[in-house]
Amino acid sequence: MNALSQHTNMRLSLAALAMAFLAATAPAQTFLKLNHTDTPSGTRHRAAELFADRVAEGTQGRYQVIVFHSGQLGNDPKSIELVSKGKLDFTISATGSYASMQPTLNLTALPFLFDGYEHGWRFYDQSKWLKDQFAALQPKGLRVISTWEAGFRNFTTKTALPDPSAAKGKAMRVFPNPMIKSVMESIGFTTQVIPVPEVYRSIQEGKVIGQENPIDTIYALRFFEVAPHITLTQHVYSPLPVVISEQTWAKIPDRDRKVFQRAAAAAADFSRRAVRDNEARLLNLMTTRGAIVARPSIAPFKAATASVYDEARKNNAAELERLLADVLALSK
Repeated sequence: MNALSQHTNMRLSLAALAMAFLAATAPAQTFLKLNHTDTPSGTRHRAAELFADRVAEGTQGRYQVIVFHSGQLGNDPKSIELVSKGKLDFTISATGSYASMQPTLNLTALPFLFDGYEHGWRFYDQSKWLKDQFAALQPKGLRVISTWEAGFRNFTTKTALPDPSAAKGKAMRVFPNPMIKSVMESIGFTTQVIPVPEVYRSIQEGKVIGQENPIDTIYALRFFEVAPHITLTQHVYSPLPVVISEQTWAKIPDRDRKVFQRAAAAAADFSRRAVRDNEARLLNLMTTRGAIVARPSIAPFKAATASVYDEARKNNAAELERLLADVLALSK
């Protein structure tokens, strides 16, 4: 063996030793799974990717959050169940979806609670009532670490919806939340619970006349293609609490918990700006693709849904009054 070959072999051996040393001393990676039902083009998914990037950066790669979109690991109710049992690490869903675990969260889906985004943000950031509701999820296996944005819910239907009289006897898709069901029925619809991945086809096949969701979701899931009448009622504010499994949280050291919380807050800031600021642009894009946008008088819809408050007061007067007190206090 000549001198050059010996030198080359020595360099390769040293490199191999260095790689082995680095592998032995590198911190172990923990992979965590986050599942949601938005598409890759939706703000929820982009916020989840930002969250994952910030976690990886803040923990120097010790934690990697793998994001699953479009309900790849289950729909919203299934994901919440899996997180509560420690079989999934994170999910992101509308507040009302967590009412299966904490029934009083149904009250957050009352119609026309908030005047606009800033009012809703103050409530979700500062309401003592809501903090208590979220804390009650922890013994049930869920810890809320932030609330991201989806927006106010609006209708997309196959025919125009100028007022509640146009809803009478027609079937509307709802997600599995008793308050949303009551709101739709008070307007005049019959209701059908249909998982998000099946909604587009169900409208297309005529099983329901339409659905109701925030503008960002309507665009991301292309509901306007099969239900082109977009009616801007903004009847329910529908942000997205992000939950981590209590079993997962218990395994994360304190220093890294702070990283997760900062990452979730950064994603919340991003999603709030993106959803609020992009609504006009998304409505314009949908209009160019055949959607018909209507801004009806809200008064008839408010009048029709007043009975929902009466029913809530009968069933849960004390909690309703606490919620309404915070809504009022945080209105300005």
